[in-house]
Amino acid sequence: MTATVAEDADREAHGPDRGATAVPRVPVARVYRFELVKLVSQWRIRLLVLACWIVPGLFVAAVGRQSTLPVDTLFGRWMHATGWAGALVTLGFAGTWALPLLTSVVAGDVFASEDRLGTWRHLLVAVRSPRRIFAAKALAGLTVVLLLVAGLVASSSAGGLVAIGDRPLVGLDGHLLTPADAAGKVLLAWACVLAPTLALAAVGLLGSVALGRSPTGLLLPALVALAMQLAQMMPLPVAVRLALPGYAFIAWNGLFTSPAQLGPLLIGIAVSLLWAVTATVSAFLLFLRRDFTSAAHDGPGRGAVTAGVLPLAALAAVTAAAVTTATGATGSGIEQDKVQRSAATAFAHLYRMQTRQLNRPAVTEAQLKVTADCDKGSVKVAAEGPGNDWRCVVSWHLPGVDAVGTAVYQLDITPDGRFMADGDGPKEVNGYFLVRTPDGDAPNPLWQFDGNVDLLATSKG
Repeated sequence: MTATVAEDADREAHGPDRGATAVPRVPVARVYRFELVKLVSQWRIRLLVLACWIVPGLFVAAVGRQSTLPVDTLFGRWMHATGWAGALVTLGFAGTWALPLLTSVVAGDVFASEDRLGTWRHLLVAVRSPRRIFAAKALAGLTVVLLLVAGLVASSSAGGLVAIGDRPLVGLDGHLLTPADAAGKVLLAWACVLAPTLALAAVGLLGSVALGRSPTGLLLPALVALAMQLAQMMPLPVAVRLALPGYAFIAWNGLFTSPAQLGPLLIGIAVSLLWAVTATVSAFLLFLRRDFTSAAHDGPGRGAVTAGVLPLAALAAVTAAAVTTATGATGSGIEQDKVQRSAATAFAHLYRMQTRQLNRPAVTEAQLKVTADCDKGSVKVAAEGPGNDWRCVVSWHLPGVDAVGTAVYQLDITPDGRFMADGDGPKEVNGYFLVRTPDGDAPNPLWQFDGNVDLLATSKG
């Protein structure tokens, strides 16, 4: 068997011997179809496909009919207002839990299954090319992952549109997106998370090749995703945060501000693609070096794991240094001036929305001249960094009125720059969850609202 594999590899590199009979090569497309059929014939893959195409829609439709909403989840407070909010709530959950688990089940097992079944010899005799086997398996796994992601998008969007309707969506800075604009940005947000999903899938391929039938290989993408989530919850410098592909799972938030906060998103996508390429190349090189002659072979071992981990660790370090140099970003990226601008902008947009609800005279953001004065609860504490102790006093002006309006908000800012502002008076502005409108009670947009601080923006805008 060793001689056969060696001869095949030499034939791929130098062509067949002149005196030997040429063996027809099995096209990659045929091997790909074979591997894809093997994957979708597994009951757990079929169950995942069915769940991804049905469960999100049922969940979004059910939540949209309830009186309580997941207000702690981004865009959760708007699930009664528009069907597009449900797709974004699903996206937030998918980036945290669903997509890492799906890539583990698919990519983390695509090579290890052959080790468990002991079928490598039969596959090599049939295909006669480790390179084609690797390409076919990687493409088949990618196809299934894309099918699962497509199901999540289609199901959650359809469930929201059927249950709630195609209505405008409130962005993260309070501005109103038309249904067409909301649809485009929702689809774009889902497209953006394909990059970190590919990175996790590549890590799954690497674990499947390096660890063989070990359960650790199957769980590797989920474990890596969990580690990156924990890192995103820590007060790390913004450059280190952006150097991890997990940030791309949350950087799509920047699409829903005006202007869009594209810097962190583009960096997150680029980092994720670099991780995908690096992990895939490492898995490919390890696969070519493995011994297929031993039925008891259980992966290349610890040395291979080290060889796969070191390039990713080096990539993270180089990326962090490159982001620091290119953007000049230091510290957490959450500064007083940025928080004040974000809070004032969101309040101005939402105040206009409340004005329309109450049928008051129309007013523009320029006329309101909204400002915010924010601190972290005490002048002795530096007003920077994440925390739930931010306090903002928002002021605005109405045309023809000399008195200045003020409202107080308590802000909880997470390390990734997202914040939730909770109204603390006066009651006429943000003191109640509902406001009484001519058409009946409606949610008060100024009671609580979400916002986003651009971590890469300068403090002067």
